[in-house]
Amino acid sequence: MKKIIRRISVIPEALANSDLHPLLKRIYAARQVNSQDEVLYGLNKLLHFSLLKNIDLATKCLMESLLSGQRTLIIGDFDADGATSTALMILALRAFGFNNVGFLIPNRFEFGYGLTPEIVEVAAKSKPDLIVTVDNGISSHDGVLEANRLGIKVLITDHHLPAQDLPDAAAILNPNQPGDEFTSKTLAGVGVVFYLMLALRSKLKETGYFQKNNIQEPNLANFLDLVALGTVADLVPLDYNNRILVAQGLIRIARGECRPGIKALINISKRNYENITAADLAYAIAPRLNAAGRLDDMSLGVLGLITDDLNKATLIAKSLDELNSTRREIEVGMQSEAFNALAHLELSKELPPGVCILNSSWHIGVIGILASRVKERVNRPVIAFAPLNDDELKVSGRSIEGLHLRDVLSNISATYPELIKKFGGHAMAVGLSLKTENYEKFNLAFIEEVEKHVKNLDLRAQIYSDGELELENISLGTAKLLQRSGPWGQRFPEPVFDGVFKVLDQRLVGDKHLKLLVSGISERNATLNAIAFNVDKKRWPNPRCNKVYLVYRLNLNEYNDNQYLQLVVENFWEV
Repeated sequence: MKKIIRRISVIPEALANSDLHPLLKRIYAARQVNSQDEVLYGLNKLLHFSLLKNIDLATKCLMESLLSGQRTLIIGDFDADGATSTALMILALRAFGFNNVGFLIPNRFEFGYGLTPEIVEVAAKSKPDLIVTVDNGISSHDGVLEANRLGIKVLITDHHLPAQDLPDAAAILNPNQPGDEFTSKTLAGVGVVFYLMLALRSKLKETGYFQKNNIQEPNLANFLDLVALGTVADLVPLDYNNRILVAQGLIRIARGECRPGIKALINISKRNYENITAADLAYAIAPRLNAAGRLDDMSLGVLGLITDDLNKATLIAKSLDELNSTRREIEVGMQSEAFNALAHLELSKELPPGVCILNSSWHIGVIGILASRVKERVNRPVIAFAPLNDDELKVSGRSIEGLHLRDVLSNISATYPELIKKFGGHAMAVGLSLKTENYEKFNLAFIEEVEKHVKNLDLRAQIYSDGELELENISLGTAKLLQRSGPWGQRFPEPVFDGVFKVLDQRLVGDKHLKLLVSGISERNATLNAIAFNVDKKRWPNPRCNKVYLVYRLNLNEYNDNQYLQLVVENFWEV
C-alpha cells in the first residue's frame, strides 16, 4: 500500500507576517522557507564568485590563454548539463575576445565519461595549450596526468563529488572540493561555468581589457537561459542560489530573450515560451537535448545551442526530436523487460533493499532512465547494467531519499578495491564501469552495503502531498499563482495535493491515458477535468468506480489560445 506523507507546514513568524497568499505561506513553509526574502529571486541575491576556492587560479589560467592567444579546448559531458556548460563557455569566451577556442564532447560509446587518457589523445591532435573540462574532470586523474605529460595545461570545472585525492590539474573549480567556502554545494556544472565567467569578466574589467581592446563588456545575464536549462536538466537540488539562477533564466526565456536553439527546442516540444516553466525544461526540453548524448553524439546538441541562426537551430531541434522518439521506443522495450523480471517477486518480502538489473540487449545510453523508472516502481536504489563489450559493463544508478548512492559505491570500493573499475556521481545518481565477470560479486556487495544504510528507511512507496486543497482554491487563478511562484524542482517540489472526489465520467485518451471528469463530494461542487497518464488498462476505466482518491497537481492547459484548469493526477485509487 502506498504511504501518503503530508508535508508539515508550521509557518515561521516572518513568513506568517508577510503579504504572501495564505496558500503560498503554507507551501513555502513546508519547503523550509523562513521568510519572504527567500523567494525573492533578484540577481543581487546571488552568492559572490569570490567564495569559490581556486577562483583566482582558474581565472588566471583563462586570462593567460586569452592574452597569449593560446588554443583553448573545452571538453564537456554528454548530457544536457554538459552541453549547456560547453555552450555557455564557448559563447562567453568568444564574447570576451577568445579567437582560438573549440570544444570536444567524448562519444559515450567509444570513450565513456570524463577526461580519459584516450580522449586526451584525441584532443592533442588539435594542439591545445589549455584544456578546460566542464561538468567532468574531478575524477579524471589518469587523463590529467596524460595531458600534463603532453604539456597541455588542464583547468577542471566540475560539481560532482571528489574522491579523497584530487587530479594534478593546474586549477580545480568545484564547490564540493575540500576547503571550499561556497555555501551552495548544489551548483550544476553549468552553474560552476557561469560563476567562472563572472570572475573572468570582473578581472578583465579590472585590468581595463575591454576598453583597451574596444570590446563591449558582455552581459552574462544573457546566458542565464542556458544556466536554467542545465540546472533543471541535471536534477540538482534547487536551493536558494539555484532558484535564483533558474528563475532569472525562465524570465529571459519568457521574454523571448533566449538562444535560438532553446527557442527551437521549445517550439518542437509544442510549448509556449511565454509561459515556460521549470517543469517544461525538465520534461520536454531536456529529454530532447539529452537524446543526442544517449543515442548519438552530444556535439549536435552543443551546435544547436551555440548557433545564432534560428533556421539551423530548428533543423537541429528536429533531429533531436527524432532521436528522442527513438529513445522512447528503446526505453519502452527495456522497461517492459525490467518490469517483467520483477513481476514474480513479492516486493515487500523478496525484493532486496538494493536492486541490480542486467540485460545483454540493453542500450547503454538509456540505462540511466531505466534505473529511474525501476526505482520509482520499487522505491529502492537501482543499478542498471548494459554491456559495453564482451568484457565490460556500463552502469547507471539512481537512489532514493535518505541514501547517498556515491557513498555506497565508495564503501564498496574500499571493501573490494579490485571490484569497480571507476565510478563517480553524487547522492542521487552515479555512473560506474565494471568487468562483466564481476557482476554477481558486485550485486551481492551492493545489497550488503545498502542493507547497512536503509535499516531505518521506510521502503514502501511514499507519496508526498501538501494536503487537501479547499475546493474554492482548486481554480485557474490558483494554478496561475502557483506557476509564477516557482521555480519548482528537485528538493523544492511543485505543490501536490490530495483528496476524495466523485467520478462523473472516465475514458481512455491516446490509448493509455485516463481522462476523468470529477467533482467534490457535495452535489453543488463544480466539475473538474483531470488526467492520469500511462494507467493500467486492465484496471481503468472502471465503470464501477464512483469515488476516487486523487493525488494531483494544478495544471494550466492551453488549447486554441485559451487556458483552462486541469488536474494532473500523480497517483489515484478507488475509494
